[in-house]
Amino acid sequence: MKKNPLTFHSADISIPLKERTRIKNWLQNLAKTHGYALEELRYIFCSDDFLLEINRSSLDHDYYTDIITFDLRENTKSKKIVGEIYISVDRVRENASDFGVSFSTEMKRVLAHGILHLVGFKDKTPEQEAEMRRQEDKALNTF
Repeated sequence: MKKNPLTFHSADISIPLKERTRIKNWLQNLAKTHGYALEELRYIFCSDDFLLEINRSSLDHDYYTDIITFDLRENTKSKKIVGEIYISVDRVRENASDFGVSFSTEMKRVLAHGILHLVGFKDKTPEQEAEMRRQEDKALNTF
């Protein structure tokens, strides 16, 4: 039996992630839609403090964030995704409340956001951010 290339892990917090198989299939299809295949992708769910420490130590940023994506491909031109995506469950929960959406919807948005980074979408400029939101919405509509 072939091992699924996409796995979910908990660092220091547990997460009530329902429909894991459906979510995995959806994320694999999202990558495929953009011409990529998952070789090995780990999602690690954690607390705000855990992700803040990664943000400080790895990116030299001193602020909370909902997601940090690491592209671990040896060849960045490869269409095979290898990466780790850290997600702050605390931040997702707070953002869901701030944006008036369910935790489940916001979590799916962030899960898709990580894949979108790995297939080449950026969110540093207002234009890039608008395109990222459009791609997230498009992905959510396919769930």
